[in-house]
Amino acid sequence: MTDGPYSVAVLIGSLRRDSLNRKMARALEGLAPSSLRLVEVPIGGLPLYNQDLDHEPLPPWVEFRDRIRKADAVLFVTPEYNRSIPGGLKNAIDVGSRPSGHSAFRGKPAAVISVSPGAIGGFGANQHIRQALVFLDMPTLQQPEAYIGGAGSLFDADGSLVKEDTKAFLRQFLDAFAGWIERLRS
Repeated sequence: MTDGPYSVAVLIGSLRRDSLNRKMARALEGLAPSSLRLVEVPIGGLPLYNQDLDHEPLPPWVEFRDRIRKADAVLFVTPEYNRSIPGGLKNAIDVGSRPSGHSAFRGKPAAVISVSPGAIGGFGANQHIRQALVFLDMPTLQQPEAYIGGAGSLFDADGSLVKEDTKAFLRQFLDAFAGWIERLRS
């Protein structure tokens, strides 16, 4: 283990302030073991990736890339849009992985949680992100998989996670992720 908790950059695929995914990310912060420090790295203000700007990157790109580079690992918390990755999250992946050969993501341990009010829990988005992570050379936690369906009933009016079985599963997921990071970072 490092001298302190592992720093985990959390990328939330939904840009909406009160999204179920943002609520889930907040719940995960509170459920994380002491060996993990989860910190959101916002993606909503990132200008669209444009390869023409690789030689003079925009300041928000530079700041985003620096925050990813400083993190020990990355956790993706995402909804599914049209059976795939939300555009804002895909843009963040593109911004962080460029210019070619200088990816801020390379080698970072990763995990994916998809959250949806639907029954299949964002399976398509989860799998599409995993496909991109293979190319980005991000060793990704395989088990337990985290497809959180029925998310509309998981939170109270204040946004707190209320389902004890979901809390137990998420603790198991986060413990596995902490172990994954430890194995890869030591």
